[in-house]
Amino acid sequence: MPGPTVTVRMKENVLFGSAAAAERLVIALGDVSVAGKVITMTHTRYAFIKAGWHAEIVDRALDGFLELIPREQVDVFDVPGAFEMPLLARDLAASGRYGAVAAAAFVVDGGIYRHDFVAQAVVDGLMRAGMDTGVPVLSVSLTPHHYQDTEHHKRIFREHFVLKGREAAQAALMIGRTRAMLAAA
Repeated sequence: MPGPTVTVRMKENVLFGSAAAAERLVIALGDVSVAGKVITMTHTRYAFIKAGWHAEIVDRALDGFLELIPREQVDVFDVPGAFEMPLLARDLAASGRYGAVAAAAFVVDGGIYRHDFVAQAVVDGLMRAGMDTGVPVLSVSLTPHHYQDTEHHKRIFREHFVLKGREAAQAALMIGRTRAMLAAA
């Protein structure tokens, strides 16, 4: 659902040269509508999907994401595991509610399946969701070569997921700004 709205009144559209130019204006931080000389901006919303496996590690990605994007602009969705993320990411992206979708998971070798196949299917599915919908779908899915369920490795990956979440937020904001500049050109 759209969040707070900011209304900007332009004095005779001096900044844009004409009403037609104002109608092409896009603000990177949100969705814009133009009515006469009033521009209304609704803050962009972001979706963040978290896989439940290794939640004590994966949840740290959301912490990093929220360092750059205000919590009130982020809707959080939980899924059982990484394999369920691409379908939900596609549905969220296709909803038209989000400027970007980030998906976080930690896929480790469980001994009974090839975790590299799962990881590849997840990353491919997330990329496809973004390409099919035109909405950035960002992967914060990590697959370490050697993970041991020790406190040392848990600490390392908790810290790394904060960094990866922050990087996903930076990517979402950068893509939004770049797309806004392209639309305004």
